[in-house]
Amino acid sequence: MVALLDLPIPGNIIGMLLLFILLVTGVVKLEWIFDVSNFLLTHLAFFFVPFAVGVMTFGELFLQSGWTIVLLLLISIFIGMTFTGLTAQLVMKGRKNKDDRESYPHNN
Repeated sequence: MVALLDLPIPGNIIGMLLLFILLVTGVVKLEWIFDVSNFLLTHLAFFFVPFAVGVMTFGELFLQSGWTIVLLLLISIFIGMTFTGLTAQLVMKGRKNKDDRESYPHNN
């Protein structure tokens, strides 16, 4: 899709956005992907092994710019966690409002 549309965004980001949109719209049910996503989250550490091995080849770069890289990583982590938390709160608030509306009897 990225190559076809010549998008400047990585394919994995597009995939996550598409999955999010499909989950929010109800096209894909959470129950359909829950077991697989839970398995992947359980074994998430294994996905970082290739990354860690690749980072070892950049020892000279870390010696020169290590503190800058660490600072940028911390800022990125903070931004990612903040937006993830805010998104989760919005989704939970929307789910709670939907549950509240469904629990009250309607006068017709």
